Amino acid sequence: MKVGGHHQLLRLLSLLFLLSAGMVAYAAEPDSCCIDSSATAKKDAYQELVKQGGTKVDGLFTVRHIKDSWYLEVPDSLLGRMMLAVTRFANVPQGFKLLSGEEVNRSVIYLEQYGDKRLLLREYVQSQFARPGDQIAISLQQSVSDPIVNSFDVIGRNPDTRAQLVDITKWVLSDNKISGLTASDRTQVEVGALVPERTFVDTLKTYPINLEIRTLRTYAMSGSKVPAARSGAATLTFTTSIVLLPSEPMQPRLFDERVGYFNNKITRFSDDDAPDHDAIVSRYRLEPKDAKAYKAGRLVEPKKQIVFYIDPATPKKWVKYLKMGIEDWNVAFEAAGFKNAIAAKDWPADDPTISMDDARFNVLRYLPSETENAYGPRIVDPRSGEIIEAHICWYHNVMSLVKKWYFRMCSPLDKRAQSMTLPDELMGQLIRFVSSHEVGHSLGLRHNMIASSATPVEKLRDKAWVEQHGHTSSIMDYARFNYVAQPEDRVGEKGLFPRINDYDCWAIKWGYQWRPEFKNPYDEKKVLRSETSKVLTNRRLWWSGDEGKGSDPRSQAEDLGDNNMKASDYGVENLKRIMQHLLQWTAQPDGQYDDLNEMHKSVRVQFMRYVDHVQKNINGKYVNNAPGQKRHDYVPRALQKEAIAWMGRQLFTAPLWLYPDDVIEIVGTDAYDEIQNRQQTTLTFLLSPGMIYNIHKNSQLSSDPYRADEFLNDVFAAAWLPIDTPDERQNNFRRQLQRTYIQLLGRCLNPLQDDNKGGIVTSAQRSDAIIFVLQHLSDVENYLKNQKTEGFTGRHYQDLLLQIKKIREKYESGK
Repeated sequence: MKVGGHHQLLRLLSLLFLLSAGMVAYAAEPDSCCIDSSATAKKDAYQELVKQGGTKVDGLFTVRHIKDSWYLEVPDSLLGRMMLAVTRFANVPQGFKLLSGEEVNRSVIYLEQYGDKRLLLREYVQSQFARPGDQIAISLQQSVSDPIVNSFDVIGRNPDTRAQLVDITKWVLSDNKISGLTASDRTQVEVGALVPERTFVDTLKTYPINLEIRTLRTYAMSGSKVPAARSGAATLTFTTSIVLLPSEPMQPRLFDERVGYFNNKITRFSDDDAPDHDAIVSRYRLEPKDAKAYKAGRLVEPKKQIVFYIDPATPKKWVKYLKMGIEDWNVAFEAAGFKNAIAAKDWPADDPTISMDDARFNVLRYLPSETENAYGPRIVDPRSGEIIEAHICWYHNVMSLVKKWYFRMCSPLDKRAQSMTLPDELMGQLIRFVSSHEVGHSLGLRHNMIASSATPVEKLRDKAWVEQHGHTSSIMDYARFNYVAQPEDRVGEKGLFPRINDYDCWAIKWGYQWRPEFKNPYDEKKVLRSETSKVLTNRRLWWSGDEGKGSDPRSQAEDLGDNNMKASDYGVENLKRIMQHLLQWTAQPDGQYDDLNEMHKSVRVQFMRYVDHVQKNINGKYVNNAPGQKRHDYVPRALQKEAIAWMGRQLFTAPLWLYPDDVIEIVGTDAYDEIQNRQQTTLTFLLSPGMIYNIHKNSQLSSDPYRADEFLNDVFAAAWLPIDTPDERQNNFRRQLQRTYIQLLGRCLNPLQDDNKGGIVTSAQRSDAIIFVLQHLSDVENYLKNQKTEGFTGRHYQDLLLQIKKIREKYESGK
């Protein structure tokens, strides 16, 4: 194995390969005068087998096909060389859970000599390393070993090349982690055991740096909804691509938690320090053709361009937009000093020497699926983080998804969207933006849900500003489209669509800039961290690592702007406009109402998103990566109060506008239950013991405390709205909400048996939070006593007072 000497980590990896117990031990060729009888027998076995004829093809391995068996001749030069193995579905039954082109499994493997009679196949899984020359490196190499995933008996050596001949037929046709399905894989895709007598090697082709295996595999199948299950079996075609990885890995770039890259975690040991936990980011290898020009600051083409091929099954009218989405990333690579770094090309369909399943090529696969999605995974060399290839999987029905997004966010702003049949140019631009997002993942970038919060809400309505700067600073955000802009703002497409923007250019520069002055990744990391600290004074370059799943309300999927309440108010105004025209914009010439049903559901989903965006501000916590800021900080009191007031205005005042009679008469949605369920769910969230406990706890820690009594008073003001409106439907919802309110206070004081999961109720009852609830219950009681007692409303209030009395009695008896 060639040992790389240009940085410590590569020397370390090479050391591990050479020193690990049972690792590569190259077999010396026997001296001609010392060949024993067993060696002669092996030589004879090779010659006898080859005499049977068959076919022979030279490449990475020499492949022999003799009768029904497949053989590889393995040269000694490949022993210990890392190879990437990727298996994908080539054909699947109709209705199967996964589609052709989707990944089955991936591994990094290598062959190792074990005596002179056997080759071992190991999977590279190491993630712990030691500094070369340290004593702990000896201990580590003695205690770490990669798993053996198969072994091959050596039939003999080629007398001319000295390559060792092994039979791989049984391995290729078996189910295993490299070329088939594991037991967990079979469970996931709902198939049973492999049926050996109906499983075959279709083809096995060899090329200079790769081996391509195609197998036809039959599995038992029953109880599935897949049509093939009726026959009791499912036949699938697999392709396994085994590609030789570079003998000298690319120098790794180590992860910085302030820049969003996919990464593989590692641990480094040394004699001097405690174990150091780090991670290697995923990125393509980009090196300039002209190093001198690059160092002088001129844009330079890379030695090897990143090329994505378009699946020839893609509808022709969408190909150019998919290509645009891919090549839009060139503007980001220019920030890293490269021009023409990435390109999109048609698949060379007339070239029989390559396949779309070949792991040497990046391909955008177009999949005939009803799934509304697309995704962009990448295959990575774990030694260095180098992305070897990416297969973007594009489901056909992603068009339905983007149409619904654009309709519910922008149809009041764009007349082209006021119909269920979008013009090709508009649909093409929607496809282009999704293409760019997925390519970003394939380049190594993670989501950046905090990006949209860098834009002030009112700037989203400023036509000149938003068309110049975009409504979010990153295409990797789930910012979708500008739903804040109002029709009178006359914002054009540039201000409505996401684009590759400031953060994306910065992130690509960080990950892909060529830094040859650093001979190891640890020295490089120190300098990059210092440079990053200076850059992150710009709010538009922030990245949030929780990707919308944490407590930070600035980092959410589908939201916009720096204030969720203001942005959601504008969003609601646009939804109201849509509801006024929904019957007209969804009218179908055949008199059916499928589009009306679908789009009414889509509008309701969008409204619920606004509720969720606002709700996350309550008891929220900011997570900051930028220098000079607290790592964790609480959402300001004023914003939390604003969020609760929003709930009263937009949700606790029943959103009847979302359910107009003329629409409900057709679609049949149960507006009463849907509104009530959402109101009660939100109120339950606000008045849960955990919420009150955390509000109180955080008020002791925050520099801008939001006290629990103030919080409860604000929730009361939002939920206890007058019940004497002219609309009896509103009055009914408000009475129901008030009953729920009292019940929830009672549950805080008298929890049910199943309420104490995780111990949060117990914690609340042991804290001052319970005192705040008791005091608040008294305040509500006094409020009710001061209300009128006659009529239906009076009887409602008297019933609530009775419920409060029962709560007190039960609480006091429990004490």
